[in-house]
Amino acid sequence: MPRIHQLPQQLINQIAAGEVIERPASAVKEFVENSLDAGATRIEIDIEDGGARLIRVRDDGGGIAAEDLPLAVAPHATSKIATLEDLERVRTLGFRGEALPSIASVSRFALTSRCAGADAAWRIEIEGGITSSPRPAQHPFGTTVEVRDIFHNVPARRKFMRAERTEFSHIDELIKAIALARPQVEFCLGHNGKPVRMLRPADSDLALTARVGDILGAEFPAHSLRIDHAGAGLRLSGWVGLPTASRSQADQQYFYVNGRLVRDRTVVHAVRQAYADVLFHGRHPAYVLFLELAPEAVDVNVHPAKSEVRFREGRLVHDFLYRTLNEALAQTRAGVEPATPATSPAPGAALPWRTQGGLGLGVREPLADYAALFGAGPPSAAGADSPAFAQSGNMDNAADAGVPPLGYALAQLAGIYVLAENAHGLVLVDMHAAHERITYEKLKTAQACNGIRAQLLLVPLSLAVSEREAAGAEEHAPALAELGFDVVRSGPQSIVIKRYPGLLEGADIGRLVRDVLGDLLTHGSTRRLEEMRNEVLSTMACHGSVRANRRLNLAEMNALLREMEATERSGQCNHGRPTWIQMSVAELDRMFMRGR
Repeated sequence: MPRIHQLPQQLINQIAAGEVIERPASAVKEFVENSLDAGATRIEIDIEDGGARLIRVRDDGGGIAAEDLPLAVAPHATSKIATLEDLERVRTLGFRGEALPSIASVSRFALTSRCAGADAAWRIEIEGGITSSPRPAQHPFGTTVEVRDIFHNVPARRKFMRAERTEFSHIDELIKAIALARPQVEFCLGHNGKPVRMLRPADSDLALTARVGDILGAEFPAHSLRIDHAGAGLRLSGWVGLPTASRSQADQQYFYVNGRLVRDRTVVHAVRQAYADVLFHGRHPAYVLFLELAPEAVDVNVHPAKSEVRFREGRLVHDFLYRTLNEALAQTRAGVEPATPATSPAPGAALPWRTQGGLGLGVREPLADYAALFGAGPPSAAGADSPAFAQSGNMDNAADAGVPPLGYALAQLAGIYVLAENAHGLVLVDMHAAHERITYEKLKTAQACNGIRAQLLLVPLSLAVSEREAAGAEEHAPALAELGFDVVRSGPQSIVIKRYPGLLEGADIGRLVRDVLGDLLTHGSTRRLEEMRNEVLSTMACHGSVRANRRLNLAEMNALLREMEATERSGQCNHGRPTWIQMSVAELDRMFMRGR
């Protein structure tokens, strides 16, 4: 081996560039974040050849003083932190002071800036590790960073760059992601001299919704719930896509911590669990969520590209995210849309359709008909007097009388679907899927009220585990007992299971305990048992629901519609399939070419 020697600064910077600058989009990210930290309200990004030839970012921020320009491109020089205490309470997007010198070491680099009140701008250039002296330049207030021929002196890295279109698509996605978090900032993105994206500042809720629609498509805010919930020193706001608007890929998932876009396992796990009961397998939810918490409660200094964070109270964050999203999704009911696009009712607030009479306008179905379908009496609100036309399905003057969200039944099709008419047009309901969700939610409620009953094993089950798992079983014994397990440590790497939840008869108890212990050790909590219990209840609900080809009369069909309107998550069955669809009169007119 050669003797130990000091690396030259140019090589040090190039190594740092290898950690931080994966592709041109990585450089754009560093420049735009610096602009935002400088208080910019307008940022222009000009790209040529997908960033390989030119990256130029101009802002109207606070600027850099002439005497500070050489420091701006010096390694580990920054204005954002000065002490360890500052590092533990980072409020800026950037803070390490590595980006500019690293990028300059693998490109032809220029930095021009003018501070507010300064008579002139100043410019420095770097090429081949040589930094020029600052010289006067013409420039408005703010800063411009130019990078030409990125990776020109690192051929191996340049070979890994993709096609021009691919590299620019990464830059475009990056700007969209940043623009979602900074709605008050104007962004202008151009490629090869042509404007590609112009995002005006959003100074109102309506403008904010419009910006989200511009970035993610108009369908996203129209099929999302707007949430804003705070508690335990945390605040979660943004948009969560309705289960019916799920996607085949996880390409519309944006999560921000104090304005910083991150990927975090705790977050992904909490979101997945919140959607578990309403999402079809293989589908992915869409969301734009902003988590705010004290800067000292999150460590942002865990990844070179600052794309990951570490929460100091990971269990608290996980439970807060899960409960907030789960409660928001639970409020979705078949036929009940948010009060306005991308808006959900506040906790405890009346749902929009209930303020118009709600179930008081339901049908007057006979108790015998309802009992035959559900095995119980009708919902309390559905026993009120109803318009006479509800029994026959006649919708004349329905608008004057007030119509429930899913309207009134007209007929049954193929023994499977219920056809109904509401104020918007035609409603089709999969009666088995709908009744399955209704039964499932009732079973969950009943199980929650009755608690978890433990079943004694005739022969205690001895399980070989790791030392960490054995210690976890001992430490989390009270939590396991609440879940219906009686688990004791019998050795350094063994445990004994004496009791298990009786509802899970026939389940692989050993595997379940291992999974539960894994969740407790990783997240500090577990929903594994609840998920398995729900699987059992889902199966029971499936077998206990009305089957296909069962003929229902109008009263029974209307009873099903009213119960759907009152049941949480009734827009999807237990397996995540939709329970109903709406076809507007306008859509029907287009199908039959009316008015053409």
